Amino acid sequence: HLFLHTRKKMRLLVFLIICQCGIKNVNSHSASNPNIILLMADDLGIGDLGCYGNRTLRTPNIDRLAKEGVTLTQHIAASALCTPSRAAFLTGRYPIRSGMAAYSRVGVFLFSASSGGLPSEEITFSKLLKQRGYSTALIGKWHLGMNCESSNDFCHHPLSHGFDYFYGLAVTNLRDCKLGQGSVFLKGTEKSIVTSIQIIGITLVSLATVHFIGFLKVPFQALGYCLLITAILLVVLLFFFYNFRYLNCFLMRNHQIIQQPLSYENLTQRLTKEAVQFIGRNTDAAFLLVLSYLHVHTALYASKNFIGKSKHGLYGDAVEEMDWSVGQILDVLEKRNLNTKTLVYFTSDQGAHIEEISSSGEAHGGYNGIYKGGKSTNWEGGIRVPGLLLWPGVIQAGTYIYEPTSNMDIFPTVIKLAGAQLPYDRIIDGHDLMPLLQGKIIRSKHEFLFHYCNAYLNAVRWHPRNSESIWKVFFFTPNFNPEDSNGCYDSHVCFCYGRFVTRHDPPLLFDLSRDPEEKVPLTPETESHFYEILDVILRAVDNHTKSLHAVPDQLSWDNLLWKPWLQLCCSSLFQSCYCDYESEENLPEVHSE
Repeated sequence: HLFLHTRKKMRLLVFLIICQCGIKNVNSHSASNPNIILLMADDLGIGDLGCYGNRTLRTPNIDRLAKEGVTLTQHIAASALCTPSRAAFLTGRYPIRSGMAAYSRVGVFLFSASSGGLPSEEITFSKLLKQRGYSTALIGKWHLGMNCESSNDFCHHPLSHGFDYFYGLAVTNLRDCKLGQGSVFLKGTEKSIVTSIQIIGITLVSLATVHFIGFLKVPFQALGYCLLITAILLVVLLFFFYNFRYLNCFLMRNHQIIQQPLSYENLTQRLTKEAVQFIGRNTDAAFLLVLSYLHVHTALYASKNFIGKSKHGLYGDAVEEMDWSVGQILDVLEKRNLNTKTLVYFTSDQGAHIEEISSSGEAHGGYNGIYKGGKSTNWEGGIRVPGLLLWPGVIQAGTYIYEPTSNMDIFPTVIKLAGAQLPYDRIIDGHDLMPLLQGKIIRSKHEFLFHYCNAYLNAVRWHPRNSESIWKVFFFTPNFNPEDSNGCYDSHVCFCYGRFVTRHDPPLLFDLSRDPEEKVPLTPETESHFYEILDVILRAVDNHTKSLHAVPDQLSWDNLLWKPWLQLCCSSLFQSCYCDYESEENLPEVHSE
Protein backbone atom coordinates (compact mmCIF):
# COMPACT_ATOMS: atom_id res chain seq x y z
CA HIS A 1 0.00 0.00 0.00
CA LEU A 2 2.87 2.34 0.86
CA PHE A 3 4.47 1.58 -2.53
CA LEU A 4 1.23 2.29 -4.41
CA HIS A 5 0.71 5.46 -2.42
CA THR A 6 4.27 6.60 -3.21
CA ARG A 7 3.80 5.75 -6.90
CA LYS A 8 0.57 7.79 -7.00
CA LYS A 9 2.36 10.72 -5.39
CA MET A 10 5.16 10.45 -7.98
CA ARG A 11 2.62 10.36 -10.83
CA LEU A 12 0.89 13.43 -9.39
CA LEU A 13 4.20 15.23 -9.07
CA VAL A 14 5.14 14.42 -12.69
CA PHE A 15 1.68 15.54 -13.85
CA LEU A 16 2.04 18.85 -12.03
CA ILE A 17 5.51 19.40 -13.50
CA ILE A 18 4.19 18.70 -17.01
CA CYS A 19 1.24 21.07 -16.46
CA GLN A 20 3.56 23.73 -15.10
CA CYS A 21 5.88 23.36 -18.08
CA GLY A 22 2.92 23.56 -20.39
CA ILE A 23 1.72 26.73 -18.69
CA LYS A 24 5.20 28.19 -18.84
CA ASN A 25 5.41 27.30 -22.51
CA VAL A 26 2.12 29.10 -23.19
CA ASN A 27 3.17 32.14 -21.19
CA SER A 28 6.67 32.31 -22.67
CA HIS A 29 5.26 32.31 -26.19
CA SER A 30 4.41 36.00 -25.87
CA ALA A 31 6.66 37.01 -28.78
CA SER A 32 7.69 40.64 -28.88
CA ASN A 33 5.88 43.06 -31.18
CA PRO A 34 2.79 40.97 -31.96
CA ASN A 35 0.31 42.18 -34.53
CA ILE A 36 -2.72 43.83 -32.95
CA ILE A 37 -6.26 43.69 -34.40
CA LEU A 38 -8.94 45.60 -32.50
CA LEU A 39 -12.51 45.04 -33.66
CA MET A 40 -15.14 47.44 -32.37
CA ALA A 41 -18.87 47.18 -33.00
CA ASP A 42 -21.18 50.18 -32.62
CA ASP A 43 -24.16 49.96 -30.22
CA LEU A 44 -24.00 46.15 -30.03
CA GLY A 45 -25.77 44.66 -27.02
CA ILE A 46 -23.93 42.09 -24.91
CA GLY A 47 -26.97 39.82 -25.32
CA ASP A 48 -26.73 39.87 -29.12
CA LEU A 49 -23.94 37.28 -29.28
CA GLY A 50 -24.11 33.52 -28.95
CA CYS A 51 -21.10 33.43 -26.65
CA TYR A 52 -22.99 35.69 -24.22
CA GLY A 53 -26.15 33.61 -24.28
CA ASN A 54 -28.07 34.56 -27.44
CA ARG A 55 -29.76 31.52 -29.01
CA THR A 56 -31.40 33.04 -32.08
CA LEU A 57 -28.77 35.23 -33.76
CA ARG A 58 -26.02 33.36 -35.60
CA THR A 59 -22.57 34.66 -34.65
CA PRO A 60 -20.25 31.64 -35.12
CA ASN A 61 -17.13 33.66 -35.93
CA ILE A 62 -17.41 36.00 -32.95
CA ASP A 63 -18.27 32.97 -30.80
CA ARG A 64 -15.08 31.37 -32.07
CA LEU A 65 -13.11 34.17 -30.40
CA ALA A 66 -14.67 33.09 -27.11
CA LYS A 67 -14.20 29.37 -27.71
CA GLU A 68 -10.54 29.71 -28.68
CA GLY A 69 -9.72 32.67 -26.45
CA VAL A 70 -10.82 34.57 -23.36
CA THR A 71 -14.28 35.91 -22.50
CA LEU A 72 -14.49 38.92 -20.20
CA THR A 73 -17.87 38.77 -18.50
CA GLN A 74 -17.65 42.16 -16.77
CA HIS A 75 -16.03 44.28 -19.45
CA ILE A 76 -17.01 47.93 -18.98
CA ALA A 77 -17.07 50.78 -21.49
CA ALA A 78 -15.65 54.01 -20.06
CA SER A 79 -18.73 55.85 -21.32
CA ALA A 80 -22.20 54.95 -22.53
CA LEU A 81 -21.89 57.18 -25.63
CA CYS A 82 -19.79 56.76 -28.78
CA THR A 83 -17.45 59.78 -28.79
CA PRO A 84 -16.27 59.68 -25.14
CA SER A 85 -16.07 55.87 -25.10
CA ARG A 86 -13.82 55.85 -28.18
CA ALA A 87 -11.65 58.63 -26.77
CA ALA A 88 -11.13 56.58 -23.60
CA PHE A 89 -10.41 53.45 -25.65
CA LEU A 90 -7.66 55.16 -27.68
CA THR A 91 -6.01 56.98 -24.76
CA GLY A 92 -6.56 54.67 -21.79
CA ARG A 93 -8.00 57.63 -19.86
CA TYR A 94 -11.41 58.69 -18.63
CA PRO A 95 -12.80 61.09 -21.27
CA ILE A 96 -13.22 63.80 -18.62
CA ARG A 97 -9.41 64.07 -18.58
CA SER A 98 -9.18 64.96 -22.28
CA GLY A 99 -12.18 67.28 -22.48
CA MET A 100 -14.14 64.63 -24.41
CA ALA A 101 -17.04 64.58 -21.96
CA ALA A 102 -19.82 67.14 -22.44
CA TYR A 103 -21.35 69.52 -19.94
CA SER A 104 -24.16 70.23 -22.40
CA ARG A 105 -26.99 67.90 -23.32
CA VAL A 106 -25.32 66.65 -26.53
CA GLY A 107 -22.51 64.23 -25.70
CA VAL A 108 -21.21 63.29 -29.17
CA PHE A 109 -20.16 64.99 -32.39
CA LEU A 110 -22.98 65.24 -34.93
CA PHE A 111 -21.43 67.30 -37.75
CA SER A 112 -18.29 66.89 -39.83
CA ALA A 113 -17.73 70.66 -39.67
CA SER A 114 -17.51 70.92 -35.89
CA SER A 115 -14.27 72.27 -34.42
CA GLY A 116 -14.03 69.97 -31.40
CA GLY A 117 -12.18 66.68 -31.33
CA LEU A 118 -9.58 64.52 -29.62
CA PRO A 119 -6.86 67.03 -28.63
CA SER A 120 -3.47 66.71 -30.28
CA GLU A 121 -1.90 66.64 -26.81
CA GLU A 122 -3.54 63.30 -26.11
CA ILE A 123 -1.35 60.23 -26.65
CA THR A 124 -3.11 57.35 -28.42
CA PHE A 125 -1.88 53.77 -28.59
CA SER A 126 -1.63 54.24 -32.38
CA LYS A 127 0.90 57.07 -31.89
CA LEU A 128 3.08 54.98 -29.60
CA LEU A 129 2.91 51.87 -31.79
CA LYS A 130 3.76 53.91 -34.87
CA GLN A 131 6.86 55.16 -33.04
CA ARG A 132 7.76 51.50 -32.45
CA GLY A 133 7.70 50.82 -36.19
CA TYR A 134 4.17 49.44 -36.49
CA SER A 135 2.09 50.01 -39.60
CA THR A 136 -1.18 51.44 -38.31
CA ALA A 137 -4.64 51.65 -39.87
CA LEU A 138 -8.11 52.71 -38.85
CA ILE A 139 -10.90 51.35 -41.03
CA GLY A 140 -14.51 52.34 -40.36
CA LYS A 141 -15.95 54.86 -37.93
CA TRP A 142 -13.83 57.62 -36.35
CA HIS A 143 -16.21 60.05 -34.55
CA LEU A 144 -13.48 62.01 -32.76
CA GLY A 145 -13.41 65.23 -34.78
CA MET A 146 -11.83 66.43 -38.02
CA ASN A 147 -10.73 70.09 -38.33
CA CYS A 148 -9.97 72.99 -36.00
CA GLU A 149 -9.68 76.28 -37.90
CA SER A 150 -9.85 75.47 -41.61
CA SER A 151 -11.35 72.75 -43.79
CA ASN A 152 -7.95 71.19 -44.45
CA ASP A 153 -5.97 71.45 -41.22
CA PHE A 154 -7.14 67.92 -40.20
CA CYS A 155 -6.02 68.57 -36.62
CA HIS A 156 -8.31 65.84 -35.22
CA HIS A 157 -8.07 63.44 -38.18
CA PRO A 158 -6.98 59.82 -37.57
CA LEU A 159 -3.74 60.50 -39.46
CA SER A 160 -2.97 63.18 -36.86
CA HIS A 161 -3.38 60.62 -34.08
CA GLY A 162 -0.91 57.97 -35.15
CA PHE A 163 -2.67 56.11 -37.96
CA ASP A 164 -0.79 55.70 -41.26
CA TYR A 165 -3.96 54.83 -43.15
CA PHE A 166 -7.62 55.73 -42.80
CA TYR A 167 -10.61 54.46 -44.75
CA GLY A 168 -13.99 55.24 -43.29
CA LEU A 169 -16.41 57.79 -41.86
CA ALA A 170 -15.26 61.01 -40.23
CA VAL A 171 -18.33 61.26 -37.99
CA THR A 172 -20.84 58.45 -37.52
CA ASN A 173 -23.64 56.56 -39.18
CA LEU A 174 -27.03 58.20 -38.54
CA ARG A 175 -30.60 57.68 -39.73
CA ASP A 176 -30.25 60.98 -41.60
CA CYS A 177 -27.47 59.42 -43.72
CA LYS A 178 -29.83 56.94 -45.39
CA LEU A 179 -32.88 57.95 -47.39
CA GLY A 180 -36.16 56.75 -45.97
CA GLN A 181 -34.79 56.10 -42.45
CA GLY A 182 -36.12 59.26 -40.81
CA SER A 183 -34.12 61.75 -38.76
CA VAL A 184 -32.45 61.33 -35.39
CA PHE A 185 -32.70 65.12 -34.96
CA LEU A 186 -36.46 65.21 -35.37
CA LYS A 187 -36.80 62.21 -33.05
CA GLY A 188 -34.81 63.90 -30.29
CA THR A 189 -35.78 67.55 -30.79
CA GLU A 190 -39.26 67.45 -32.31
CA LYS A 191 -40.96 68.76 -29.17
CA SER A 192 -38.36 71.49 -28.63
CA ILE A 193 -38.61 72.72 -32.24
CA VAL A 194 -42.40 72.78 -32.18
CA THR A 195 -42.41 74.60 -28.82
CA SER A 196 -39.86 77.18 -30.05
CA ILE A 197 -41.87 77.89 -33.22
CA GLN A 198 -45.05 78.22 -31.14
CA ILE A 199 -43.40 80.67 -28.74
CA ILE A 200 -42.01 82.80 -31.60
CA GLY A 201 -45.36 82.75 -33.39
CA ILE A 202 -47.36 83.67 -30.29
CA THR A 203 -44.88 86.46 -29.44
CA LEU A 204 -45.07 88.00 -32.93
CA VAL A 205 -48.89 87.76 -33.08
CA SER A 206 -49.18 89.27 -29.59
CA LEU A 207 -46.90 92.18 -30.47
CA ALA A 208 -48.83 92.85 -33.65
CA THR A 209 -52.17 92.71 -31.77
CA VAL A 210 -51.20 95.14 -29.00
CA HIS A 211 -49.77 97.46 -31.65
CA PHE A 212 -53.00 97.58 -33.68
CA ILE A 213 -55.27 98.09 -30.66
CA GLY A 214 -53.03 100.91 -29.54
CA PHE A 215 -52.06 99.40 -26.18
CA LEU A 216 -48.36 99.43 -27.05
CA LYS A 217 -46.60 101.02 -29.96
CA VAL A 218 -44.24 98.52 -31.60
CA PRO A 219 -42.17 99.87 -34.52
CA PHE A 220 -43.01 98.02 -37.72
CA GLN A 221 -39.29 97.96 -38.46
CA ALA A 222 -38.69 95.90 -35.30
CA LEU A 223 -41.44 93.46 -36.25
CA GLY A 224 -39.99 93.22 -39.73
CA TYR A 225 -36.52 92.44 -38.37
CA CYS A 226 -37.95 89.76 -36.08
CA LEU A 227 -39.78 88.14 -38.97
CA LEU A 228 -36.70 88.35 -41.20
CA ILE A 229 -34.37 86.80 -38.60
CA THR A 230 -36.89 84.02 -37.90
CA ALA A 231 -37.28 83.33 -41.62
CA ILE A 232 -33.49 83.24 -42.17
CA LEU A 233 -33.01 80.82 -39.28
CA LEU A 234 -35.74 78.54 -40.61
CA VAL A 235 -34.25 78.61 -44.13
CA VAL A 236 -30.76 77.78 -42.81
CA LEU A 237 -32.14 74.91 -40.72
CA LEU A 238 -34.18 73.54 -43.61
CA PHE A 239 -31.18 73.81 -45.98
CA PHE A 240 -28.86 72.10 -43.52
CA PHE A 241 -31.12 69.20 -42.64
CA TYR A 242 -32.24 68.72 -46.25
CA ASN A 243 -28.57 68.41 -47.26
CA PHE A 244 -27.43 66.66 -44.09
CA ARG A 245 -26.30 63.42 -45.73
CA TYR A 246 -24.26 65.32 -48.35
CA LEU A 247 -22.55 67.46 -45.71
CA ASN A 248 -21.91 64.85 -43.01
CA CYS A 249 -22.18 61.33 -44.40
CA PHE A 250 -19.17 60.69 -46.59
CA LEU A 251 -16.42 58.13 -47.04
CA MET A 252 -12.74 59.13 -46.85
CA ARG A 253 -9.46 57.54 -47.79
CA ASN A 254 -6.80 59.29 -45.75
CA HIS A 255 -7.48 63.02 -46.28
CA GLN A 256 -9.52 62.65 -49.46
CA ILE A 257 -13.28 62.24 -49.74
CA ILE A 258 -13.98 59.38 -52.13
CA GLN A 259 -17.76 59.09 -51.81
CA GLN A 260 -20.15 61.89 -50.88
CA PRO A 261 -22.79 61.10 -49.80
CA LEU A 262 -21.97 57.65 -48.48
CA SER A 263 -23.46 54.67 -50.30
CA TYR A 264 -24.50 51.70 -48.15
CA GLU A 265 -24.19 49.30 -51.10
CA ASN A 266 -21.81 46.50 -50.02
CA LEU A 267 -20.37 48.83 -47.39
CA THR A 268 -19.36 46.10 -44.93
CA GLN A 269 -17.73 44.19 -47.78
CA ARG A 270 -15.73 47.28 -48.70
CA LEU A 271 -14.58 47.84 -45.12
CA THR A 272 -13.64 44.17 -44.84
CA LYS A 273 -11.79 44.23 -48.14
CA GLU A 274 -9.74 47.22 -46.97
CA ALA A 275 -8.89 45.40 -43.73
CA VAL A 276 -7.89 42.21 -45.54
CA GLN A 277 -5.71 44.17 -47.97
CA PHE A 278 -4.02 46.04 -45.12
CA ILE A 279 -3.14 42.73 -43.45
CA GLY A 280 -1.84 41.44 -46.79
CA ARG A 281 0.41 44.47 -47.20
CA ASN A 282 1.93 43.93 -43.76
CA THR A 283 2.42 40.16 -43.58
CA ASP A 284 6.13 40.57 -42.84
CA ALA A 285 5.89 43.59 -40.55
CA ALA A 286 4.19 44.33 -37.24
CA PHE A 287 0.86 46.07 -37.68
CA LEU A 288 -2.01 47.60 -35.73
CA LEU A 289 -5.45 47.38 -37.33
CA VAL A 290 -8.49 49.02 -35.77
CA LEU A 291 -11.59 47.84 -37.63
CA SER A 292 -14.39 50.03 -36.33
CA TYR A 293 -17.68 48.72 -37.71
CA LEU A 294 -20.67 50.88 -38.57
CA HIS A 295 -22.86 47.95 -37.54
CA VAL A 296 -25.20 48.10 -35.68
CA HIS A 297 -25.73 51.83 -35.26
CA THR A 298 -28.75 53.14 -37.15
CA ALA A 299 -29.28 53.63 -40.01
CA LEU A 300 -29.29 49.83 -40.23
CA TYR A 301 -28.18 48.22 -43.46
CA ALA A 302 -27.04 44.86 -44.82
CA SER A 303 -25.96 43.55 -48.21
CA LYS A 304 -28.19 41.38 -50.37
CA ASN A 305 -26.44 38.21 -49.14
CA PHE A 306 -27.68 38.90 -45.60
CA ILE A 307 -30.98 40.76 -46.05
CA GLY A 308 -33.87 38.75 -44.62
CA LYS A 309 -31.66 35.88 -43.44
CA SER A 310 -31.82 36.38 -39.65
CA LYS A 311 -34.67 35.87 -37.20
CA HIS A 312 -34.50 39.47 -35.99
CA GLY A 313 -35.20 41.61 -39.02
CA LEU A 314 -32.72 44.13 -40.35
CA TYR A 315 -30.96 44.42 -36.99
CA GLY A 316 -30.25 40.69 -36.94
CA ASP A 317 -29.14 40.79 -40.59
CA ALA A 318 -26.62 43.50 -39.70
CA VAL A 319 -25.25 41.53 -36.73
CA GLU A 320 -24.82 38.41 -38.85
CA GLU A 321 -23.11 40.38 -41.62
CA MET A 322 -20.66 41.81 -39.10
CA ASP A 323 -19.99 38.29 -37.85
CA TRP A 324 -19.18 37.26 -41.43
CA SER A 325 -16.65 40.09 -41.58
CA VAL A 326 -14.98 38.93 -38.36
CA GLY A 327 -14.70 35.48 -39.95
CA GLN A 328 -12.94 36.97 -42.97
CA ILE A 329 -10.35 38.57 -40.71
CA LEU A 330 -9.73 35.33 -38.79
CA ASP A 331 -9.48 33.36 -42.03
CA VAL A 332 -6.85 35.64 -43.55
CA LEU A 333 -4.77 35.41 -40.37
CA GLU A 334 -4.78 31.63 -40.61
CA LYS A 335 -4.04 31.53 -44.33
CA ARG A 336 -1.08 33.83 -43.88
CA ASN A 337 0.14 31.99 -40.75
CA LEU A 338 -0.31 35.10 -38.64
CA ASN A 339 -2.79 33.78 -36.06
CA THR A 340 -0.16 32.86 -33.45
CA LYS A 341 1.55 36.23 -33.96
CA THR A 342 -1.61 38.31 -33.59
CA LEU A 343 -3.73 39.45 -30.66
CA VAL A 344 -7.38 39.89 -31.70
CA TYR A 345 -9.83 41.84 -29.52
CA PHE A 346 -13.56 42.31 -30.05
CA THR A 347 -15.87 44.70 -28.21
CA SER A 348 -18.63 47.30 -28.58
CA ASP A 349 -18.27 51.00 -27.79
CA GLN A 350 -21.30 50.79 -25.46
CA GLY A 351 -24.49 48.83 -24.93
CA ALA A 352 -27.43 48.49 -27.29
CA HIS A 353 -29.55 51.53 -28.12
CA ILE A 354 -32.86 50.08 -27.00
CA GLU A 355 -34.89 53.19 -27.91
CA GLU A 356 -34.13 52.71 -31.61
CA ILE A 357 -37.45 51.83 -33.25
CA SER A 358 -38.20 52.33 -36.95
CA SER A 359 -41.16 54.36 -38.24
CA SER A 360 -42.89 51.04 -38.98
CA GLY A 361 -42.42 49.87 -35.38
CA GLU A 362 -39.56 47.41 -36.01
CA ALA A 363 -36.94 47.16 -33.27
CA HIS A 364 -33.70 48.64 -34.63
CA GLY A 365 -31.88 48.43 -31.31
CA GLY A 366 -30.16 45.43 -29.80
CA TYR A 367 -30.49 43.26 -26.71
CA ASN A 368 -28.58 43.82 -23.47
CA GLY A 369 -29.47 40.46 -21.97
CA ILE A 370 -30.46 40.51 -18.31
CA TYR A 371 -28.99 43.97 -17.80
CA LYS A 372 -30.99 47.12 -17.14
CA GLY A 373 -31.03 50.15 -19.44
CA GLY A 374 -28.93 50.72 -22.52
CA LYS A 375 -26.85 53.23 -24.46
CA SER A 376 -26.56 56.67 -22.77
CA THR A 377 -27.12 55.23 -19.26
CA ASN A 378 -24.75 53.80 -16.67
CA TRP A 379 -27.06 50.96 -15.77
CA GLU A 380 -25.23 47.76 -16.66
CA GLY A 381 -27.04 47.51 -20.02
CA GLY A 382 -25.39 50.73 -21.15
CA ILE A 383 -21.80 49.98 -20.19
CA ARG A 384 -21.32 46.20 -19.86
CA VAL A 385 -20.07 45.18 -23.30
CA PRO A 386 -18.57 42.13 -25.01
CA GLY A 387 -14.88 41.62 -24.31
CA LEU A 388 -13.25 38.81 -26.29
CA LEU A 389 -9.53 38.23 -26.80
CA LEU A 390 -7.81 35.63 -28.96
CA TRP A 391 -4.10 34.83 -29.16
CA PRO A 392 -3.43 31.13 -29.77
CA GLY A 393 -0.55 29.76 -27.75
CA VAL A 394 -0.37 32.79 -25.48
CA ILE A 395 -3.73 33.02 -23.74
CA GLN A 396 -5.64 29.92 -22.71
CA ALA A 397 -8.59 28.90 -24.89
CA GLY A 398 -12.06 28.79 -23.38
CA THR A 399 -11.19 30.94 -20.38
CA TYR A 400 -13.77 33.08 -18.59
CA ILE A 401 -12.73 36.07 -16.48
CA TYR A 402 -15.39 37.45 -14.14
CA GLU A 403 -13.36 40.36 -12.77
CA PRO A 404 -14.14 44.00 -13.72
CA THR A 405 -12.15 45.17 -16.73
CA SER A 406 -12.41 48.28 -18.90
CA ASN A 407 -12.03 49.22 -22.56
CA MET A 408 -9.37 51.64 -21.26
CA ASP A 409 -7.25 48.56 -20.46
CA ILE A 410 -6.47 48.03 -24.14
CA PHE A 411 -4.16 51.06 -24.16
CA PRO A 412 -1.59 49.80 -21.60
CA THR A 413 -1.99 46.22 -22.82
CA VAL A 414 -0.97 46.87 -26.42
CA ILE A 415 1.64 49.47 -25.43
CA LYS A 416 3.46 46.95 -23.26
CA LEU A 417 3.15 44.18 -25.85
CA ALA A 418 4.76 46.45 -28.43
CA GLY A 419 7.65 47.19 -26.08
CA ALA A 420 6.76 50.87 -25.73
CA GLN A 421 6.79 52.90 -22.54
CA LEU A 422 3.62 54.18 -20.92
CA PRO A 423 3.47 57.98 -20.77
CA TYR A 424 4.83 59.21 -17.46
CA ASP A 425 3.44 62.76 -17.67
CA ARG A 426 -0.25 61.86 -17.27
CA ILE A 427 -2.57 59.50 -15.45
CA ILE A 428 -3.43 56.32 -17.35
CA ASP A 429 -6.64 54.84 -15.95
CA GLY A 430 -6.42 51.50 -17.75
CA HIS A 431 -4.39 48.49 -16.60
CA ASP A 432 -2.40 45.89 -18.53
CA LEU A 433 -4.68 42.89 -19.11
CA MET A 434 -2.01 40.32 -19.90
CA PRO A 435 -1.32 39.18 -16.31
CA LEU A 436 -5.06 38.58 -15.85
CA LEU A 437 -5.45 36.92 -19.27
CA GLN A 438 -2.55 34.55 -18.64
CA GLY A 439 -3.60 33.65 -15.11
CA LYS A 440 -0.60 35.27 -13.42
CA ILE A 441 -3.03 37.22 -11.27
CA ILE A 442 -6.63 36.38 -10.44
CA ARG A 443 -7.89 39.77 -9.25
CA SER A 444 -8.51 42.79 -11.45
CA LYS A 445 -6.35 45.82 -10.76
CA HIS A 446 -9.51 47.95 -10.94
CA GLU A 447 -10.60 48.37 -7.34
CA PHE A 448 -12.75 51.34 -8.41
CA LEU A 449 -14.31 52.28 -11.75
CA PHE A 450 -15.95 55.67 -12.18
CA HIS A 451 -18.98 55.92 -14.47
CA TYR A 452 -19.65 59.31 -16.03
CA CYS A 453 -22.83 60.52 -17.69
CA ASN A 454 -21.22 63.04 -20.03
CA ALA A 455 -19.06 65.15 -17.67
CA TYR A 456 -21.08 64.32 -14.55
CA LEU A 457 -19.99 61.57 -12.17
CA ASN A 458 -23.02 59.31 -12.18
CA ALA A 459 -21.99 56.04 -10.49
CA VAL A 460 -19.01 54.22 -8.96
CA ARG A 461 -18.12 50.51 -8.90
CA TRP A 462 -16.05 49.12 -6.03
CA HIS A 463 -14.55 45.64 -5.96
CA PRO A 464 -12.92 45.27 -2.52
CA ARG A 465 -9.67 43.33 -2.44
CA ASN A 466 -10.90 41.00 0.31
CA SER A 467 -14.41 40.33 -1.01
CA GLU A 468 -16.32 38.80 -3.88
CA SER A 469 -18.87 41.62 -3.73
CA ILE A 470 -18.98 44.27 -6.42
CA TRP A 471 -20.66 47.35 -5.01
CA LYS A 472 -22.13 49.99 -7.28
CA VAL A 473 -23.59 53.32 -6.18
CA PHE A 474 -25.66 55.80 -8.21
CA PHE A 475 -25.68 59.49 -7.31
CA PHE A 476 -28.47 60.06 -9.82
CA THR A 477 -30.45 57.95 -12.29
CA PRO A 478 -32.18 58.83 -15.56
CA ASN A 479 -35.93 59.32 -15.60
CA PHE A 480 -37.22 56.67 -18.00
CA ASN A 481 -40.15 57.62 -20.21
CA PRO A 482 -42.64 56.09 -20.19
CA GLU A 483 -42.00 55.54 -16.47
CA ASP A 484 -42.51 51.78 -16.56
CA SER A 485 -40.17 51.31 -19.55
CA ASN A 486 -36.46 50.45 -19.71
CA GLY A 487 -35.32 53.58 -21.53
CA CYS A 488 -35.94 57.19 -22.53
CA TYR A 489 -38.19 56.67 -25.55
CA ASP A 490 -39.61 60.20 -25.69
CA SER A 491 -36.18 61.82 -26.06
CA HIS A 492 -34.49 58.93 -27.95
CA VAL A 493 -31.60 58.93 -25.42
CA CYS A 494 -31.36 59.63 -21.71
CA PHE A 495 -29.81 62.90 -20.53
CA CYS A 496 -27.62 63.69 -17.54
CA TYR A 497 -29.00 66.60 -15.54
CA GLY A 498 -31.95 68.76 -14.57
CA ARG A 499 -35.46 67.41 -15.02
CA PHE A 500 -34.11 64.39 -16.90
CA VAL A 501 -32.66 62.76 -13.76
CA THR A 502 -33.53 61.91 -10.17
CA ARG A 503 -30.84 62.57 -7.56
CA HIS A 504 -30.38 60.19 -4.64
CA ASP A 505 -29.29 61.08 -1.10
CA PRO A 506 -28.09 58.72 0.16
CA PRO A 507 -26.96 57.21 -3.17
CA LEU A 508 -28.55 54.02 -4.46
CA LEU A 509 -26.44 50.98 -3.59
CA PHE A 510 -26.36 47.60 -5.36
CA ASP A 511 -24.24 44.47 -4.99
CA LEU A 512 -23.73 43.33 -8.59
CA SER A 513 -22.39 39.97 -7.44
CA ARG A 514 -25.87 39.16 -6.10
CA ASP A 515 -28.04 41.52 -8.15
CA PRO A 516 -26.50 42.02 -11.63
CA GLU A 517 -29.89 43.18 -12.94
CA GLU A 518 -29.84 46.12 -10.50
CA LYS A 519 -33.40 45.40 -9.43
CA VAL A 520 -33.36 45.98 -5.66
CA PRO A 521 -31.35 48.85 -4.10
CA LEU A 522 -29.85 47.98 -0.74
CA THR A 523 -30.72 49.93 2.39
CA PRO A 524 -29.21 50.26 5.88
CA GLU A 525 -31.78 47.66 6.93
CA THR A 526 -30.84 45.10 4.24
CA GLU A 527 -27.08 45.78 4.24
CA SER A 528 -25.43 46.16 7.64
CA HIS A 529 -22.30 47.83 6.15
CA PHE A 530 -24.32 50.30 4.09
CA TYR A 531 -22.74 53.50 5.44
CA GLU A 532 -19.25 52.00 5.63
CA ILE A 533 -19.44 51.08 1.94
CA LEU A 534 -20.63 54.58 1.04
CA ASP A 535 -17.84 56.11 3.09
CA VAL A 536 -15.14 54.12 1.27
CA ILE A 537 -16.63 54.99 -2.14
CA LEU A 538 -16.98 58.70 -1.31
CA ARG A 539 -13.32 58.82 -0.24
CA ALA A 540 -12.37 57.18 -3.55
CA VAL A 541 -14.47 59.79 -5.38
CA ASP A 542 -12.65 62.54 -3.51
CA ASN A 543 -9.23 61.14 -4.50
CA HIS A 544 -10.35 60.69 -8.09
CA THR A 545 -11.74 64.22 -8.30
CA LYS A 546 -8.46 65.64 -6.98
CA SER A 547 -6.64 63.91 -9.86
CA LEU A 548 -8.65 65.83 -12.48
CA HIS A 549 -7.35 69.00 -14.11
CA ALA A 550 -9.19 71.66 -16.07
CA VAL A 551 -8.95 71.12 -19.84
CA PRO A 552 -10.74 72.73 -22.81
CA ASP A 553 -14.24 71.39 -23.34
CA GLN A 554 -14.17 69.74 -26.76
CA LEU A 555 -17.93 69.18 -26.68
CA SER A 556 -18.99 72.73 -25.80
CA TRP A 557 -21.75 74.25 -27.93
CA ASP A 558 -19.11 76.32 -29.72
CA ASN A 559 -17.15 73.18 -30.61
CA LEU A 560 -20.26 71.16 -31.48
CA LEU A 561 -22.04 73.55 -33.84
CA TRP A 562 -21.71 73.36 -37.62
CA LYS A 563 -19.19 75.86 -39.01
CA PRO A 564 -19.50 76.35 -42.80
CA TRP A 565 -15.81 77.25 -43.19
CA LEU A 566 -14.84 73.83 -41.79
CA GLN A 567 -17.10 71.91 -44.16
CA LEU A 568 -15.40 69.18 -46.19
CA CYS A 569 -16.72 68.97 -49.74
CA CYS A 570 -15.34 66.93 -52.64
CA SER A 571 -16.87 69.27 -55.26
CA SER A 572 -18.51 72.47 -54.01
CA LEU A 573 -21.52 73.45 -51.95
CA PHE A 574 -23.17 74.67 -55.17
CA GLN A 575 -22.77 71.17 -56.62
CA SER A 576 -24.31 69.65 -53.47
CA CYS A 577 -20.92 68.22 -52.42
CA TYR A 578 -21.34 65.19 -54.66
CA CYS A 579 -18.69 62.72 -55.85
CA ASP A 580 -18.30 58.96 -56.18
CA TYR A 581 -14.85 57.49 -56.78
CA GLU A 582 -15.92 54.28 -55.08
CA SER A 583 -18.54 53.00 -57.50
CA GLU A 584 -19.56 49.38 -57.10
CA GLU A 585 -18.65 48.30 -60.65
CA ASN A 586 -14.97 48.96 -59.90
CA LEU A 587 -15.00 46.69 -56.85
CA PRO A 588 -13.85 43.08 -57.19
CA GLU A 589 -15.28 40.43 -54.90
CA VAL A 590 -13.86 40.27 -51.39
CA HIS A 591 -11.30 37.51 -50.96
CA SER A 592 -9.32 36.64 -47.90
CA GLU A 593 -6.15 35.96 -49.80
